Amino acid sequence: MGKMSGKVALITGGASGLGAEDARLLAAEGAKVVITDMQEELGEKVAAEIPGSIYLFHDVRDEAGWASVVAETISRFGRLDTLVNNAGLVRFGTVEDLSYDDFRLQIDVMVNGTFLGCKAAIPHMSKDGSGSIINMASVGGIKGISVIPAYSAAKAGIIGMTRSIAVHCREQGYRIRVNSIAPGGIVTPMTAQALAELPQDAAGLDQVHNHGMGQPIDIANMVLYLACEDGRHLTGTNIVIDNGETMG
Repeated sequence: MGKMSGKVALITGGASGLGAEDARLLAAEGAKVVITDMQEELGEKVAAEIPGSIYLFHDVRDEAGWASVVAETISRFGRLDTLVNNAGLVRFGTVEDLSYDDFRLQIDVMVNGTFLGCKAAIPHMSKDGSGSIINMASVGGIKGISVIPAYSAAKAGIIGMTRSIAVHCREQGYRIRVNSIAPGGIVTPMTAQALAELPQDAAGLDQVHNHGMGQPIDIANMVLYLACEDGRHLTGTNIVIDNGETMG
């Protein structure tokens, strides 16, 4: 019996990178997994490779879309135990040259998308102690990086929102745990984008040069810990996984 046997997990941004690795590991531990993303071809490919999973097209900025995805999850699998708010994107530019449209897009996807996900899922989540919401933050929400002001704002917002929602669940007696994870540099398509778009001496690439890159499984292992019974005593916490990048 796997650690997620009998449980159902919904993972946004699950078509690639961290989300896809989360899906693989949770499914390997026995979960039924709902992978959502706007990348249809990739999402369907990942779901086809993972037994017990399905793919649903999903724009996390759309409140009605959230209602539909959660309803489909309950219809297919009968319950929802774990929500991983992983969907995200980055647009590079300092405060002086980043467009307002790109700023708003990042806030909308990551802050608003995470809020809408929690709002949609909580009323339907298992409240017997197995409910777990995991929000993907970043070291960008903790340390100053000049070329990602919107991304940093979004990830810092996710950390604060996670604590607030954890307190709400505790006050309501829901027994739904709510935590966030703040990765440092991880080998993903988003990191590849940064390496392609930014000069190699750009502030923010310190992890690449000085600390070594992590692998998606390094984050997925923590997602599993928080989703399963092992993480039963953790809520309202932001867990930094950065190989010492933010130590000083």
